[in-house]
Amino acid sequence: MKKVLFATTALIATASVAAADVRMSGYGRFGLDYNSANERVAGVSETNITSRLRLQFDMSTEADGGIGFNARFRLQSESRDGVVAGGAAGGTAANGARFGVTYGGLAVNVGNIIGAVENAPGLYTTGTRSAGTGIDGMGFHSLAIKSRTGTAFNWDAYSSGGNGVNGIEALYSVGGFTGHVSYTQRNGGTVLGTAGGEDRTGVMVTYSFSDYYVTAAAQSSSVAANDITFVAAGGDFGAFGAKIAYGTTDAADSVTLEGNMDIGAASNILVWVNSTDVSGAVTAADTADGTSFGINYQYDLGGGATFVAGYVDEADNDNQFQAGVYFSF
Repeated sequence: MKKVLFATTALIATASVAAADVRMSGYGRFGLDYNSANERVAGVSETNITSRLRLQFDMSTEADGGIGFNARFRLQSESRDGVVAGGAAGGTAANGARFGVTYGGLAVNVGNIIGAVENAPGLYTTGTRSAGTGIDGMGFHSLAIKSRTGTAFNWDAYSSGGNGVNGIEALYSVGGFTGHVSYTQRNGGTVLGTAGGEDRTGVMVTYSFSDYYVTAAAQSSSVAANDITFVAAGGDFGAFGAKIAYGTTDAADSVTLEGNMDIGAASNILVWVNSTDVSGAVTAADTADGTSFGINYQYDLGGGATFVAGYVDEADNDNQFQAGVYFSF
C-alpha cells in the first residue's frame, strides 16, 4: 500500500534546499473513454479518446538564515468527450503562478494557492493515478462534497488552466499534525475601490499516526451556497486500505466509503460507494441524489508507467468506463 501523502510535503521540503533549484516534472495520460451521458449531447460520440499532458516547473532557493523561497508554474493540454480543453486553439493552457516562503515547518503561499479544503487527506481517492476513477477521474463522483447535480468543486483549489483564485494561505506541520488556513477574495463588484466579489476562508487540520489519519476541513464563504464542512478518516492495514468521508453543503449531505487492496506486487484495486441526500424537495434535475459507485484497477508497468481501468455508475444511472495508460516523468 502507498503511504498517506500530503500536498504540503513538497512545500515544506523546499526549506531544506541549500541552493537555487529549477525542476521540471509532469505526466501524460491517454486512453479510451465511454460516457453514456453523451447520447444526450448533439454532435458528441459516447466513445472518445481522453488525454492530458502536463508540464510542471518548480523553482526554489534558500536565503541566509534558512528561509526558503519557491514558485510553481504549470502548462497543460487535454481533451475529453471529444472536446479540446484549455485554449481556443491547440488546447494548451498556462496557469497563474504560486509563490511561497518556507521556514522550518511553516509555509506561506500567495497567488494560485492550494486551498485548505482541497488539501484535506481523504477528499480524493487513495493512491489512484487520477485522484479519482479511471484515467481522468470521470467526474470525481467519489468526492463527498456535492451540489444538487454532482461534485461541487465550489472550494478554492490550485488551477491548472487559469489564473487561479489569487489568494493567501499558511500551512504548518509538526510531528503528525498539519494545519492549513487559506483566504481568497474575488474581484467582480461594481463599486469603485472595492473588489465586491466572493470571499472564502478555509481551514483544515489533520493528524496522522503510523499509516492512519483523521482530518477535518471547512470553508466559510460570503456566498452561503459555498459553505462546506468535511471530515474523513482512513488508513492502511497491510495489503488493505479503507476510508470514510462525510461532506455537507447547503445543497446536500454526502458520505463516501472506500476500500482498496493490493493484488500481488504490482496491482491494486479500489472500490468506492457514495450516498448523497439532496436537501429539500428532490426533482429530476437533482442528479446527485442517490447512490453511486465506482471501481478502479491499476497495474504498475514499471518506469513510471501504469495501466489504469475504471468504471463509474452514477446516481442518475449514467455510467462511464475508461482504460488507458498514465506515465510520469
